[in-house]
Amino acid sequence: MGDLARELGFSKSAIYHHVPSKSHLLEQALDEALDGLTAVISAAEQNTSVGAYERLRQVVHQSVEVLVAHQPAVTLLLRVRGNSDVELTALRRRRELDARLAALVQAAIAEGSLRDDVAPDLVSRLLFGMVNSLVEWYRPGGPVDAEAVSDAITTIAFDGLHAG
Repeated sequence: MGDLARELGFSKSAIYHHVPSKSHLLEQALDEALDGLTAVISAAEQNTSVGAYERLRQVVHQSVEVLVAHQPAVTLLLRVRGNSDVELTALRRRRELDARLAALVQAAIAEGSLRDDVAPDLVSRLLFGMVNSLVEWYRPGGPVDAEAVSDAITTIAFDGLHAG
């Protein structure tokens, strides 16, 4: 908190006036990342105007957008290891998102749009692994804009997975 206070030009007590604890601050940051990803998957699950394959493509594309828009929070989310109740809750929510994405992958397989020789939970982890790797190298304002990265990941992932 001392580092944060110095960076913001505040005293630690001024921060604690607005935030009750470090744990609460961590929870807010993790919720920021998880709420964005949850909204993306929920929207895809509710969209019945297109097939599961197209909804899956949209989830991957929009997940990149969430990561770019909330990169510090997503980076933090990817670093939690379950060392506190807040982290355990975040990990549980991540597992729920993984399961929902795997169900969408399974639906795309069932409709014949994705190959069926790779387990859906593995596909979902590999897809999100590709998206999540952005926290290691992507920098807003750098030589590649977010839309180009999102398009590239979606194209690489789905042209390699598409059954047709």
